[in-house]
Amino acid sequence: MSILTRSEILSHIDSGGLAFTPALDQFQIQPHAIDLRLGYKFLIPRNWTVDEKGRCAIKVAIDDIDAHRGQFDEVQLQPGQYFELLPNEFVIGTSLERIELNALNLMAILFPRTSTNRRGIDLSLSGIIDTGYKGHLIFPMKNEAGDQVIRVYPGERVCQVIFQELNQPLTPEEAQLHGLSTAKYSESEGSSQGFKLDKDDERQMLVNGKLDDLKNQFGL
Repeated sequence: MSILTRSEILSHIDSGGLAFTPALDQFQIQPHAIDLRLGYKFLIPRNWTVDEKGRCAIKVAIDDIDAHRGQFDEVQLQPGQYFELLPNEFVIGTSLERIELNALNLMAILFPRTSTNRRGIDLSLSGIIDTGYKGHLIFPMKNEAGDQVIRVYPGERVCQVIFQELNQPLTPEEAQLHGLSTAKYSESEGSSQGFKLDKDDERQMLVNGKLDDLKNQFGL
């Protein structure tokens, strides 16, 4: 696979093979990458609650699928507002841009910008954006600047995407098939959906120690 240059990226945008909403500006176009801007929506892990006993920590087992689905509170900022990332706080940010990989011979890889990391924000990600993906992107953000509060503003350029051409294009059906079902993140813009765990049937077999059964039942 080859990495697309600026002119090739712009050509795919012109042809509709790539689409960004809102449209990109000149600050975002790099020699062989696109910078993405921080969006207005943040998802914050819910780590405490108040019940009849008082204020209690929420203790969620890693295999408690239903609890994970409701574990995040959403903060939706308005233009002109900022978000303060507290010391050692972990949140999930979203991209301002909605991205569409319409060309079936394209995929992308998401990386943090070094300037973001230098501020003490850990954007420890290197995620694959699948062929055919349509939607906003989500990424983990953690304040690792000691006792400092880090203020971020929607619209800041925080991460970058490189695009690669596949050796041969996929069919629409192939692009949507991830394992046994469709991609779990495409078009995932639900108001409280911070991330999704792997398929429930797969996880249940792993939790029950039935890895051999999984391999036998779902072998290629």
